[in-house]
Amino acid sequence: MYPRAILVNLLVILVILAGVAAAAYYYYQAANYIETDNAQVSGRQISIAPSVAGKLVDWDAAVGKNYKAGDTLGKVASGSTQTNITMPAVGTIVQESAVNNAIVGAGTPIAKAYDLNNLWITANMEETLIRDLQVGQSVDVYIDAFPDTVLSGKVNRIGLATAGTFSLLPSSNTTANYTKVTQVIPVEITIQGYEGLGIVPGMSATIQVHK
Repeated sequence: MYPRAILVNLLVILVILAGVAAAAYYYYQAANYIETDNAQVSGRQISIAPSVAGKLVDWDAAVGKNYKAGDTLGKVASGSTQTNITMPAVGTIVQESAVNNAIVGAGTPIAKAYDLNNLWITANMEETLIRDLQVGQSVDVYIDAFPDTVLSGKVNRIGLATAGTFSLLPSSNTTANYTKVTQVIPVEITIQGYEGLGIVPGMSATIQVHK
């Protein structure tokens, strides 16, 4: 019985130590960082659309190809004129639905692009955490697709309205009372050193803001 009592006591001590270590780690994290996994890679989407309706001709844009602002991607034949479709800004085509000789509408997007050298992180932070955030704070960024890589970032902009403000769904119930839930505020985080890593808009991320 004596050795067994010692073993039980050791197990109890180990459990207590594990609990203390976990509590200390949690306190350290809470005291020094603001963390959320409600974040993703973002960028400015470039919509490419003809300015006139007509038949699409000479469409030469390809997914994955880089273009400069003003580059001609194709033409629209409308009546007796060749109206050029040009790249609005520098970027890489990430999606295109254009088909040569198809009829296209004025202002209807036929391709989309992003400047993959100008990406950032959008993190939806709970409103209760905003008081600890300020522009310029350092941020550790973890992209889910590359978990072993830590990117450096900084808080660049804190949203001036909650994400739910622009929702099409009402936030009140049948009694016209607002449904009180914790709201989130979008926070823009710049990132450095991601060139060559292969991150793209929409990828999930986790961020830790240094208090």
